[in-house]
This record gives sequence, C-alpha cells and structure tokens, in this order.
Amino acid sequence: MFAAMRAAVGIPRTSDILDYIYALPTPSEQEGAMEKIRAIEREAMISQKPQPGLLPLMSYLEQKQIPKAICTRNFDAPVTHLLENFLPGQKFHPIITRDFRPPKPDPAGILHIAREMGLDDRGESLIMVGDSLDDMTAGYRAGAATVLLVNNVNAHLAKHEHTDLCISHLDELIDVLEKGFVGQTAAQTEDSDTRERAENVLSEGKGEV
Repeated sequence: MFAAMRAAVGIPRTSDILDYIYALPTPSEQEGAMEKIRAIEREAMISQKPQPGLLPLMSYLEQKQIPKAICTRNFDAPVTHLLENFLPGQKFHPIITRDFRPPKPDPAGILHIAREMGLDDRGESLIMVGDSLDDMTAGYRAGAATVLLVNNVNAHLAKHEHTDLCISHLDELIDVLEKGFVGQTAAQTEDSDTRERAENVLSEGKGEV
C-alpha cells in the first residue's frame, strides 16, 4: 500500500508518510491527505487475510494467559475489521493506532503499552512482533525483544541490529516461547564466548581434535 499512498499524496520516497502529512501547512491539507491514505487502507481492508499461524498463536497466548496489545500506524477501521472478522473474543489492551503520537519508529507507543500492563522495566518484558523496520526499531528503542515476521520484501532486515529473531509463520513463536527466547545478539555473544573458551583451551595445549 505504501507506493499507492505516496502517489496519492505526492510524498517522496525519502520522507516518512505520516511525518510528511503532519508537516503540511494547514489542518485542512493534513486532513485531506490523511483521508486519501484512509481510503487506500479501506480498500486494502476488504481483501485482508490473517497471517499464517495467527490463530494457533492466539490460542496459545490465551491458554497461557499472556497479555496482548497492538501498536500500529493504521487507523482504527482496519484494526476493528481484523479483530471482528478473524479474532472474535480475543482481548488486546491497549490498542495503539495512528491517533497515538509520536508513531513508530518512536518507542512511545510500546512504552505506553508497558505502563498500561503495569510493567516498570520500560519494554524489557515485552516482545514486539512485526514486519517492518519501524516495528523493529520501535521495539529496540523501547528495550523490547524484537521478532521479524520475515517475507520476500523485508528479508534484508533479518540481520539488522534492531532484529533479535526471525520467524516466517506466527505460530513459530510458540516454540520460541516454550524453549526460551534467545535473540541474535545473545546468540552471537554466546558463540563468541564459546569460541574464546575453545581458543584458550587449545592455546594451553589441552585441546583435542
């Protein structure tokens, strides 16, 4: 949708869509541009489908009584459509939409979620799951663990410093939660420690091949 949004409003690729609209000189221009964006989102909403693995993951989180929240740059209609059509009865609180400012990649929305959940460690007890750099960066800046739902478009973000872990289907997160979350930074540190110990052993003449 992003290319269509930029074309509809005349937003250059180098500018953030929401930042560009909020910077327009008059409220009427801002609202006109925002309505063009909403129209594109409404059209896309009609063909909206749940991500593979969404329902098993939601069932698992419900069973384990793990609280869920939403942090999105969409306006409320697509979120309501998702919840009513694909996730009836599922509870998400709080739900952060475009009306919350500043939006992602600023961490403010995730930090607000942490406070609403009664957490006092910023976002360090949270896992941010998303498919964009905005998602990964917002989570990283809030101190949350970050999980990239990887696809052909965003695969280049798999090794980004703000990405802790990658999954291709949402229900893969179940196994991650069961076995314990280990992000790429921690894994790299562990591998580095292992290599260093091995090198020390070999240098002392105690290693065997």
